[in-house]
Amino acid sequence: MLVLSRKINEIIRIGRNIEVRVLETHGDRVKLGFIGPPEVAIHREEVYREIQKGSRRAAPV
Repeated sequence: MLVLSRKINEIIRIGRNIEVRVLETHGDRVKLGFIGPPEVAIHREEVYREIQKGSRRAAPV
């Protein structure tokens, strides 16, 4: 796992098409902004798990 430290308004790039910007911090919470192409899905982990559950239910047996 790569671990990076950033200050507010600093950017991390993933590949050539994805930008992650630190927008603000409040105590132990961090607000991030993501810019990327529409074909790249970006989800919070809990949302991604729900999507995966739905995909399994919809898959043919």
